[in-house]
Amino acid sequence: MLTIGELASYAGVTVRTVRHYHAKGLLPEPERDHSGYRRYGAGAVVELIRIRTLAEAGVPLARVRELLSAGEPEFAAAIADIDRRLRAEIRARRRHRERIARLAAGDRLTLPPEVVGFLDRLRALGVDERIVRVERDGWIPLAARVPERIPELAARKRDQLDDPRVRGFYLTLGRALDRADDDPCLVELADELADYLTRTADDRGDAYVGVADIEPQVAELMDALAFADAPPARRLVELLHERGWSGWTRLRRVAPVRSGAEDPPDGTGAGPGCP
Repeated sequence: MLTIGELASYAGVTVRTVRHYHAKGLLPEPERDHSGYRRYGAGAVVELIRIRTLAEAGVPLARVRELLSAGEPEFAAAIADIDRRLRAEIRARRRHRERIARLAAGDRLTLPPEVVGFLDRLRALGVDERIVRVERDGWIPLAARVPERIPELAARKRDQLDDPRVRGFYLTLGRALDRADDDPCLVELADELADYLTRTADDRGDAYVGVADIEPQVAELMDALAFADAPPARRLVELLHERGWSGWTRLRRVAPVRSGAEDPPDGTGAGPGCP
């Protein structure tokens, strides 16, 4: 005969759990013996294990009570149903785990593989992670709004990244993130970018250098994301406008307005490669 503590130990539960099952009417509570202790037989161990197993499977205790008093066919059918439910939950949890794994992978959760490949290439080039984040955040609404255009746009971006001037632009922009608006580094960056835009547009057309045909509200959202994560981008927009290019996401040619005010005092320019 077993004490309540021994019964709980055999069944792998706590004494408190045994008493809870007593209170719920799931497990009969034996009378006390002449010593004042409640003693349990081996059958109580089996019954307690059955209760514990059903409860751990998520079966409500009221349903557990019904199953314990059911006949063999009904009990077997109920167990088969519980097994089907558990397998469905396992499949669902597996899908959740896959989504969590994708979330841990970052970009892959929300972006097409073409874009992920482009972002990975930026990282491999040593581009500042903040700039990569600006690119990523801009692609997310674009992919949601015009998914059919993503392969074309991503291919264009990869093609543009083959140009050393564009690679230099990304790297220099990363170094310019913490600079003031009047830093000559931004002027040099604007010169480099404007030169690239003009040469490329002359060679391949204005539409190649920007996503000019996307909806204005989408472009505004992408611009806002860029300005929030990379404040120098706003100043670059102003400098590019002086050099004949307007906008950020929706670039287009305009008449250049060069004031000359952005040149460094000594007139020597910012020099090759902002430090």
